[in-house]
Amino acid sequence: MKNFRQSYYNAFSRFYDRFVALHSVDAHGALRRFFSDKVPVKESDFVLDICTGTGSLLLYLREKIGPKGLVVGIDFSRGMLKVGQAKTKMYVNISLVESDVAYLPFKPNELDAVTCTHAFYELKGETQDRVLREIVRVLKPGKPFLMMEHDVPKSALIRVLFYIRLFSMGAKRALYILRHEIRTLERYFRIVEKISSPTGRSKILICWS
Repeated sequence: MKNFRQSYYNAFSRFYDRFVALHSVDAHGALRRFFSDKVPVKESDFVLDICTGTGSLLLYLREKIGPKGLVVGIDFSRGMLKVGQAKTKMYVNISLVESDVAYLPFKPNELDAVTCTHAFYELKGETQDRVLREIVRVLKPGKPFLMMEHDVPKSALIRVLFYIRLFSMGAKRALYILRHEIRTLERYFRIVEKISSPTGRSKILICWS
């Protein structure tokens, strides 16, 4: 199954940015800018973006942490990372790592923030739990995890694609996440805050360790 999913995302990498822009109404990156503005980091901080896909968020995070900070994007799809590499190769403080996000290659209490955009729903149930435990492990005490996800789309076509994507984690788990998203995150984080994007098509969950 993992090899199938990797092959799927390797192929999807050629269309991924256009799909996200279509659903999120974010052809010019305003949504990613809005999200990065919510990430409470400063210059020289160390930030990780899990399930980074094509790395679209990394350039925005780099602006916040400056040339002395470090931004790392992790994904298991070599195709996605190849697209991301083309976007970020001119910056020495952006790194892309091919890795399983359920086993993060970082020491405990090492990171100043962890982010995830439009990807958490695609993780299987047991993988979601493992990833959340890993995020708590690698974050410094009191530092945040920020997650952005699509809300249920109004467009019929995009709504079908949304549910196909969501139910790939399993119907029971998908329905539970939709109904109990904050409750799930509160099992791992002290405080969970939910806000809507300016378009109303995405939501941001800010979780404090």
